[in-house]
Amino acid sequence: MSRRTTAQPPDTGDLLGDYAPSRPLAERMRPRELDDMVGQRRLLAPGSALRRAVEAGRIHSMVLWGPPGCGKTTLALLFARYADAEFRSVSAVLSGLPDVRRELADAAARFANGRRTVLFVDEVHRFNKTQQDAFLPHIERGTIIFVGATTENPSFELNSALLSRCRVHVLDAVSPEDIAEALRRALADGERGLGDMGLDVSDEALHEIATAADGDVRRGLTLLEIAAELAQDEGGVITTTTLAQVLADRSRRFDKGGEQFYDQISALHKSVRSSNPDAALYWLARMLDGGCDRSYLARRMTRMAVEDIGLADPRALPMALDAWDTFERLGSPEGELALAQLVLYLASTAKSNAAYVAYKKAQADVREHGTQEVPLHLRNAPTKLMKDLGYARGYQYDHDADAGIALDQTAFPDAMGERVYYEPVPRGLELKLKDKLDSLRAARAAARDDGRAET
Repeated sequence: MSRRTTAQPPDTGDLLGDYAPSRPLAERMRPRELDDMVGQRRLLAPGSALRRAVEAGRIHSMVLWGPPGCGKTTLALLFARYADAEFRSVSAVLSGLPDVRRELADAAARFANGRRTVLFVDEVHRFNKTQQDAFLPHIERGTIIFVGATTENPSFELNSALLSRCRVHVLDAVSPEDIAEALRRALADGERGLGDMGLDVSDEALHEIATAADGDVRRGLTLLEIAAELAQDEGGVITTTTLAQVLADRSRRFDKGGEQFYDQISALHKSVRSSNPDAALYWLARMLDGGCDRSYLARRMTRMAVEDIGLADPRALPMALDAWDTFERLGSPEGELALAQLVLYLASTAKSNAAYVAYKKAQADVREHGTQEVPLHLRNAPTKLMKDLGYARGYQYDHDADAGIALDQTAFPDAMGERVYYEPVPRGLELKLKDKLDSLRAARAAARDDGRAET
């Protein structure tokens, strides 16, 4: 990224570049200029709309949406610095409506005296609708420059009134290469970083730390700081033994009820549907690794067996139920192999949603045609009165008919006529079902035509 050509931004006190050694390394190494940011090349590229606005000091109210450690807080600090504005912060986890109102009142007082305020609201999705509404008049009047940060999809978590007054900027997870660059800067910086410790770190070790950070710059710097402390007992060398201790418990990004959860279960389902067993197994492993409820996964895969495999392979449903039962009996981790085998089979076998589509068509007819009477010939007639009324009259017992099917007998309500809902696909077992039903439906149509001609 090219160096800035505009004037240096004004200082914001100790919010950026606080060198106090008691502060965590990630806090000390916060970028002080846009050019110091790692990652977010798309959003902060030279000439981009956001970069031009920031460098000119024209900051607009916005929502920053991205994973943990991608730079949301740092960007908010930089916005305040470039705009020569007061930076204030509230956390939706720790603050309530009284705290918000107090910050808004202080911002209004500063605004009256000619100074703007960047109000950074961390985890903004945790505020309810009433709390989010409190910001609206202040954003409209320009009392505050609202910068909300969220790891959740704003479309689902923020109310439309707030979204209409803010621009949403999407931040990406930081790549291992960019995180490694941030680690090198920390190792070289003797003022804010670890440059005065004389550490010996190989590129392979840095890459391993950067990969373990899983897109989170803050996490990468924290891991490096821990490794540096342990390396003091190893003569300043971050060895493979040191790394093994630091990276012993690697956890990947996953939330059990948010955007990442639904994105990953969608990827798993669609990988099965597209007959890609390798991709399906990967997404299953990702969700298991993230701590997803195993019973939920078994339930979802049972749904896949019904919805996406259907009668193309009727073995899929009992196999799904068996895998579910096996996991319930064995638990983790042994029972997870049954889920893995199931997802491989579901992704590999023939697919058909014909039963699912047929059921939806039947539901639509039920809604459209209302409560239709059962045809008299299909009704049960256990009493003389019912027989006298015509119940069961004209019913043909199929087992007594030629080929075991009474072709000229309808089973639909008289007002509806015959319907075709189920249309088997030419795959798997449904290929045989399709041949049989096509022949049978043609024969029924011919029998009905003959009956009409005789009439």
